[in-house]
Amino acid sequence: MLADMRGRAVSPVFVGRDEELSVLAECLDGATKGTVTAVLLGGEAGVGKTRLVQRFAEQCTADGAHVLVGGCVELSIEGLAYAPFTAALRQLVREQGPAAVTGMLPDGAERDLARLLPEFGEPPGDGETDTGRARLFEQFLTLLERLSACRPTVLVIEDIHWADRSSRDLIAFLSRNLHIAQALIVMTYRSDDLHRQHPLRPVLAELGRVQGVHRLDLPRLSRDEVGQQMTAILGRAPEYAKVQKVYERSEGIPLFVEAMLESGEMGAFPESMTDLILGCVERLPEETQRVLRVAAAGGIRVSHRLLAAVSGLSDVELETALRPAIAGNVLQIADNRAYVFRHALIREAVHDELLPGEHQRLHRRFAEEIGKDRALVLPGRAPVELAHHWHGARDDRWALISAWEAARESFKSFAYTEAIPLLERVLMLWDRVDDAAGLIGADHTAVLERASEAANAGGDVDKGVKFVRAALAELDETREPERVARLIVRRTQFYDSKGKPGIIDDLRHALTLVSGCSRDRADVLTPLSRHLMMRGEIDEASELIAEGLRLAREHGDRCVEADLLLNLGLGHSLNGDTDSTLQVNEQALQIGRESGSGRVITRAIANNVDALLAMGRADEALRMSQDGWRLAKKYGRLRGSGLFIKSNWGETLEALGRWDEAVEVVESALSHGPVPRTRRHLLRLRADIALARGELPLVESILSELGVLKGRTEDYIQDVISNARLRIGWYQAQDDPGAALAEAERVLAHPRQSSKAMLSWRLLSLLRTVCDGAEEIEQERTAALRAQAATVATELSVIGPVAEAYRLSYAGDFDAAATVWQRLRRPHNEALALQRAAAVAARAGDREGAAARLVKALPLAQALRATPLTERIQELLRRVGGGTTAQDRSELLTPREREVLRLVAQGRTNRDIAAELFISAKTVSVHVSHILAKLGVTTRGEAAAVGHRLSLLTR
Repeated sequence: MLADMRGRAVSPVFVGRDEELSVLAECLDGATKGTVTAVLLGGEAGVGKTRLVQRFAEQCTADGAHVLVGGCVELSIEGLAYAPFTAALRQLVREQGPAAVTGMLPDGAERDLARLLPEFGEPPGDGETDTGRARLFEQFLTLLERLSACRPTVLVIEDIHWADRSSRDLIAFLSRNLHIAQALIVMTYRSDDLHRQHPLRPVLAELGRVQGVHRLDLPRLSRDEVGQQMTAILGRAPEYAKVQKVYERSEGIPLFVEAMLESGEMGAFPESMTDLILGCVERLPEETQRVLRVAAAGGIRVSHRLLAAVSGLSDVELETALRPAIAGNVLQIADNRAYVFRHALIREAVHDELLPGEHQRLHRRFAEEIGKDRALVLPGRAPVELAHHWHGARDDRWALISAWEAARESFKSFAYTEAIPLLERVLMLWDRVDDAAGLIGADHTAVLERASEAANAGGDVDKGVKFVRAALAELDETREPERVARLIVRRTQFYDSKGKPGIIDDLRHALTLVSGCSRDRADVLTPLSRHLMMRGEIDEASELIAEGLRLAREHGDRCVEADLLLNLGLGHSLNGDTDSTLQVNEQALQIGRESGSGRVITRAIANNVDALLAMGRADEALRMSQDGWRLAKKYGRLRGSGLFIKSNWGETLEALGRWDEAVEVVESALSHGPVPRTRRHLLRLRADIALARGELPLVESILSELGVLKGRTEDYIQDVISNARLRIGWYQAQDDPGAALAEAERVLAHPRQSSKAMLSWRLLSLLRTVCDGAEEIEQERTAALRAQAATVATELSVIGPVAEAYRLSYAGDFDAAATVWQRLRRPHNEALALQRAAAVAARAGDREGAAARLVKALPLAQALRATPLTERIQELLRRVGGGTTAQDRSELLTPREREVLRLVAQGRTNRDIAAELFISAKTVSVHVSHILAKLGVTTRGEAAAVGHRLSLLTR
């Protein structure tokens, strides 16, 4: 009987979605080939999204795929972090057990998963705000990759319009990074709920730009499809007029069609859809309606035990009351003896009917019962459920207490973005509650500090700044100097992310607030010395590092010690002392390994990759880059040190002339959403390649984003020099030697330079070309610039082959530079040095020497698709009368072309040549045209001369 009653409400036939089902099947097929990663399924409330994904899941399962399902609930936006992923993980644990799940993950993964499910043990007590959230994201990515390695895996996430911030971030992360075959994520959302300020809108916009993510909109049913639905529900074909009426009034939304057929009152149609939905509820017994109102206050899913406790009914009484609702398909039975509203719209309509007093009373009852027995809700959900219900009950005292507890639990789950609104609620209620500090064991400033910590960990820079400012406004630095100093350090972290000035001044002030032997002083010395190093103030930074190392060792803080050593290594790098850089970085790396600090390990590896590249040890740099990227994923440092490692990886590939691979690495890194500083470094690398290939629109776009063309001021020496180099390259590409000269003068006047090979020595080599290009129009200025460059050069050290090669280019010994570049396997640098050496030889009258160098340089430039350099080489070849390719002389021309050239050199006409070679005169003409093009000449006489010089006329 129950099945019969349910059949009248829901069509037993899948109606009108064949096309969309086929699209989903095609997406799964694309996922098995690695071309599709995710599907965004949008549609209005009640249009049938759940029914469609259920049918798709059934088909996937029947075909042998593994389907995991999780859904978001309205409560998610109030701090129920990772709700859909926790549900999917819980399903996987039920299917395979916790040991099998952790067996698919790196060692220690259960520590992270324990923050979501108790089946994985007791979560660690530390907050791990620095790496935990990123590491948890990596665990989910790895889990999906391992599952899909065995068979196709589909992760269904419903109602992402309710997703919490952490879930939205994880959805975006997985969609961008899930590149393994056989894995597909299907997400549903209400398109009609997305108002202009809805937090899902920017996520959808971002995912719409990700390759492999498909959008699918589910339309309303057509009139014929409504007729099919009605036929399936009624068990017979309805009259045409009835179909037309239902279609017009339901507007093709399946849920409304069902509600209309359930109402049975076709003549007196309700005024609103809410009234229509409530019609199926109002026909139920009064006691059933009362229990449904209670259930609606508990959310879309309520356990039997919790509903019995709140309603005050016995098991038998509750089951008796709910049976009509289940028979009428208002409620459905879920796993673990829980009740779920068939559709969220039904729950919303019932909840909206609650009277104000009834609303508060019911939420209080839920809070009281959950507070007495937290096992009434799913593990880990009690704190946020309590916060939600006490807030709904308008009980300020308990709302404050429960929000503080829920925020604390959010930290344990790395749900920092969910902790922020909870902490904001604590701040909002503070003045309404007596002895708020005593109730939660923390003062008002501590709440602000905690909120700033959450904002810092969650990347919410603007809110973080507001929290820090508010906390500082409440403190007196004469009474609590260390506390003020810690907040100032955190504020500089936010300012650094935004690229704001004044960081060093703030840190200097913070240093005055901490005593000379305190642990807090080391925490200030660490960022201060790093920023000073990056500005090129190496001597002062080194003194502060020495003091910080002494304090770190006295207090036994090995990670701070490692950070300071890495700062010291940065100074050695800027001084060009790569051997010392590697030595110090290795010390820090060893500390990181001994301490198990993924942050220290990955930062040390990133710095080592840079040092190895500067030493010309590119193969080692590549291997370390790959190992570092793997470790960054393992330690949850992908978006931090991991992307910096990938940036250095791309720089190594660029140096080796593997430009297409470098571009792939850069674009992959950019897709991960790097922090602004790393993004700028990646964009500069991409601009270098684009400049070398003559892709000027792309260069202009990148330089505009970097602010380079607007004269953006930079504090860090690497940014100053790199941006100047890009500006010079841009002006040279625009054939504006005057602007290039002005930029060269500006950057050389900077008070600090660096002996690092890839910075000042590379810049000086470029400045020589600037002077060569502008000398005819600005003799005095170029002479002054050369003199200034010579002064700078005397102050720079030359350590390692890379610095030596750039120094040779700056000194004008281009042949020697080309030899070094060839040994280092850096083709673009080699080709550029050869071209410049050829230009010198040509000016000296050595046309054959120039041609020989150019013939060697041309294939290097062509293989890189370095169009501007290729054109300069070809132009110079034409001027010196050389060939246009660097093929072996015996292969420069085909055998037939060499025979034709031999006869051309004898003065034969085309007709004579045709007669001797037994071919047509027209064919001879074609051969001659090819010969002229290949040799880079325009006349037959020039071709004969080049043929003699290159020994192409011998048999």
